[in-house]
Amino acid sequence: MKYLFAFFFLSFLILLNSCNEKNNKELSQGMWLGELEVTKEQKLPFNFMLEKSSLGAYSMAVYNDEETIVINEIAISGDSIVIKMPVFESYFSGNFTENSIKGRFINESLGRNVAFEATFGIKERFDKTGKPSPGQNISGDWEVVFGPGTIDSTMAKGIFKQRGDQVTGTFRTTTGDYRFLQGIQYGDSVRLSAFDGAHAYLFAAKVTDSTLNGMFYSGNHFKEPFTAQRNENFELPSEDSLTFLKEGYEKLNFAFPNTDDQIVSLEDDNFKDKVVVVQVMGTWCPNCLDESMFLVDFMEEYQEEPLEVVALAFEYAKSKEMAFKAINRLKERLGVKYPVLLAQYGSSNKNLAQDKLPMLNHILSYPTTIIIDKSGQVRKIYTGFNGPATGEVYEKFKTDFHGLIGQLLEE
Repeated sequence: MKYLFAFFFLSFLILLNSCNEKNNKELSQGMWLGELEVTKEQKLPFNFMLEKSSLGAYSMAVYNDEETIVINEIAISGDSIVIKMPVFESYFSGNFTENSIKGRFINESLGRNVAFEATFGIKERFDKTGKPSPGQNISGDWEVVFGPGTIDSTMAKGIFKQRGDQVTGTFRTTTGDYRFLQGIQYGDSVRLSAFDGAHAYLFAAKVTDSTLNGMFYSGNHFKEPFTAQRNENFELPSEDSLTFLKEGYEKLNFAFPNTDDQIVSLEDDNFKDKVVVVQVMGTWCPNCLDESMFLVDFMEEYQEEPLEVVALAFEYAKSKEMAFKAINRLKERLGVKYPVLLAQYGSSNKNLAQDKLPMLNHILSYPTTIIIDKSGQVRKIYTGFNGPATGEVYEKFKTDFHGLIGQLLEE
């Protein structure tokens, strides 16, 4: 019996020691290069910094030009790792060694699953391929067509800055922008990427002084050709001219549940005799995230005024419970104090969204933002949101928005 006990005790010590060794695996701290496999030939790169606190918890900072996304939900067990995005539903799941991570980038509600790998110590976002092309510079404004020659073609405006071979900028469309793009112009090509936890964008094009011809990749589920030509005078249609109340309707009306499952309507006393900003959005939408951050700051400045903001969320989540979980996560992470109502779950289809708001001619974009005066009349509707990546356009929007709300508050 004594020997049997000694055997089990020794076995326990060996098992405990192996568990400790298993749990003691660590990741290198510093700069990493992450890559998403959008096709067998194309990988979407992004840079991130990995650090470990004195308490042993890892954190990650993802960089896209001026944007930094801080990620604190990183769980490690043995050589397995799960990295959850701070606001969006998506996450990384994989295995690691000290200097590498390999796994998948997953969004279950959208059915997205992308191969992912990361390597420690690589600071360059893109490899330099081909011969350098001195004097080639794509800085400036570009007239862009996505899907040229198709019935679904759309216009966009490219806004770029190039310093040496490094390129930053974005594409603006009538429904918003493509976030903070960062990349390189080298040889006869330009490559730009952005990863924000929801969308993974890669643009790869052949370039001359006056033209771009390339392909746009959104994760591994969508790709589309695009062309562009220099045009410093090109402008998109005004964002307040695309969505409007249909003939026969005078006011906006809705009734949807809040996160306490209580029905909220514009007829409620809380909105009477106040200026109201209605945000049509989704927690999965990066442009909506940009606008939500703007509205949080805006309401801090105007919190003593007769002004209310209410958001209508159209969610991909497959159940009501999952949709409210996503909404509460957004509210907590951004400090959203205004109500976010669940208008729809299971789909963000814009045609279904319009069924919920039949007084609008259409919903072209998430977000769509409706400004209502104290008498309940719709005064302006913004389609899409041009966020911080658009620079001067974003600054002009902020000035105009403050001016409009100030005018309505004085009426």
